[in-house]
Amino acid sequence: MTAKPSVLITGASTGIGAGYADRFARRGHDLVLVARNAARMEALAERLRSETGVTVDIMTADLADPTERAVVETRLRDDAQIEILINNAGTTLAGTFLDQSTDDVERLVTLNTTALVRLAHAIAPRLAQSGKGAIVNIGSVVGLAPEFGMAVYGATKAFALYLSQALNLQLGPQGVYVQAVLPATTRTEIWDHAGVDVDTLSGVMEVNDLVDAALAGFDRREAVTIPPLHEVGKWDAYDAARQAMLPGISQSQPAARYIADA
Repeated sequence: MTAKPSVLITGASTGIGAGYADRFARRGHDLVLVARNAARMEALAERLRSETGVTVDIMTADLADPTERAVVETRLRDDAQIEILINNAGTTLAGTFLDQSTDDVERLVTLNTTALVRLAHAIAPRLAQSGKGAIVNIGSVVGLAPEFGMAVYGATKAFALYLSQALNLQLGPQGVYVQAVLPATTRTEIWDHAGVDVDTLSGVMEVNDLVDAALAGFDRREAVTIPPLHEVGKWDAYDAARQAMLPGISQSQPAARYIADA
């Protein structure tokens, strides 16, 4: 019987990352968990080893730190057993753009975008060479909605969506599946970082429901999975409208509306 590939999950100590760890362990995959909180990861690892019998390795790392992140990148490049990357690590900030310090914004961008793309870049060449594997990037519906007011966080999640779509087009023909998962309000600790009591919010999805839906999309090889969107036709129409613009934007002259009357 062929062994199932290992899965490396970032932000794995709690929330969505821990949910992915539980579900992939129950599918029989060995795991590599990455996060800053070693104690939480060890408690999760002990439970999953006991309940499922899989091997669980722990890598304690702050992915916003280049030195610590490099160790994870090396593992992704060199460990041929790892064929699935769950790029889940991320954070947000309280307040508006004007309230947030430059240093905090820089750390947010580093964790949500730089770490995400560097880890994807570390594993992608090996997966493409072998012709198999998957990269899952956890985005957010906020990346579609500047109206929500989370300027920097939303921009990083728009980055995650675009990167995922582009990589799926580039790497798909080489056998590598790339999925963007766009949660809405989910019961995780990220709301503490935003200074919001999640119990005051409506339409809050539980982590296990979110992860189970995301994995259903994973099994179907969806390029974009939006678990809270019931009317998938709305996404299809949105994406079709985007694609319909493409032939009209390769023009040598400005649109007539931008040309002053003679």
